[in-house]
Amino acid sequence: MVRLVIMLLVTTVVSGYYFPFGFFFLPDGINTKMILAVIGAILFIYHRSTKHQCDISKELLVSIAISLVFSLLCLYSCEYNNTEDYAYATYIISFFTWLGGAYTVCAFIRAVHGEVTLKLLTGYLTFVCACQCLLALLIDRIPTFQLFVDTYINQGQAFFQEVGRLYGIGAALDTAGIRFSVCLLLIAYLLSENKEIRNNPKDIIFLLSGFFIISVIGNIISRTTVIGTVAGVCYMICSTRFSWKQNRTLYTIFGIGLVCTIALSVYFYVTDLSFHSNMRFAFEGFFNWAETGEWRTDSTDKLNREMWIWPQTTAGWIVGTGLFDNWIYGTDIGYCRFILYSGLLGFSAFASLFIYNAWSFSRKTAHFLLFSLLLLALSFIIWFKVATDLFFIYALFHCLDWERSKCENEIELV
Repeated sequence: MVRLVIMLLVTTVVSGYYFPFGFFFLPDGINTKMILAVIGAILFIYHRSTKHQCDISKELLVSIAISLVFSLLCLYSCEYNNTEDYAYATYIISFFTWLGGAYTVCAFIRAVHGEVTLKLLTGYLTFVCACQCLLALLIDRIPTFQLFVDTYINQGQAFFQEVGRLYGIGAALDTAGIRFSVCLLLIAYLLSENKEIRNNPKDIIFLLSGFFIISVIGNIISRTTVIGTVAGVCYMICSTRFSWKQNRTLYTIFGIGLVCTIALSVYFYVTDLSFHSNMRFAFEGFFNWAETGEWRTDSTDKLNREMWIWPQTTAGWIVGTGLFDNWIYGTDIGYCRFILYSGLLGFSAFASLFIYNAWSFSRKTAHFLLFSLLLLALSFIIWFKVATDLFFIYALFHCLDWERSKCENEIELV
């Protein structure tokens, strides 16, 4: 019982990092990610002073250097254009904030389990993401619970309610969809590659339950989640190669789970008006394709119609305009916003950070190359829609016990 309570505490810490949120009783701008980053800095100093092994890897040093170069290029763009918009000129601070928060998360997991492996991290992230999906339904359907959350949690929920979107605690809009997608990819990786999990039906049921919950409810919260669902299924197909002999348990449980998920979704779609509306929003593209023969969504139409905005001068293309905040150009598209802000020079440095991390982690353990490529592809795909990044997951990877992860008996496929 005590261990369960401690693990729930760790789960709360993981959620506070992965889905940051603020409190109304704290100053504006202070959120759980920042609090965890401060704790992480204190823990790192303490561990270094007590001779705990917490060396800074070469990969992390290179990542720091790239993020510093990107920040300096953004700062130069602001100075060149005489602006005071330092949205990404301070990216190095954001970089260390994510890193400090990740160090705290991994320190808590290590304190409970004695190690921080990819399997443990994915297990916590799966539970957190599934809980966020269920919390979003509770907030949407139970007014007293929504009132309780909105009384204490500061996460911009007034806007979510204005546009009629579901939200959890720190989980909403494309930010949530991106994090759900990363989690779905991690689930697919473990189910396909980890021998220990493949031989344990309980682990398979847990991970696949999370996969289906996140795929359905996560898409209601943010349609960006579908990218992770498609990428996860593609990963499992490519990795397992439809080998029934080696994957009998996985395929059986996946098939049963898929049938149950479809049956429950159809039942609530027909009998529950709210769920009916949510499903039509979540899978708008599928419904339009089935009903009109055309794959389209309102948000994609708006992106294509209004938001492809580029620099108007050569200098703007090279060093940017130094403007990013307050939706100054009226576009959400990441490629446009990054290039408008810091030019091709700044964007190239920013993209190289994720290319480097994908390459460096692809060598950490067996069969991680395909996962790294898909995660990198996710980075470039989300920039078609929003200006954000995936360093939050790479920060966690930098703090993992990779030698222990290698010993998790990853399976060789034939």
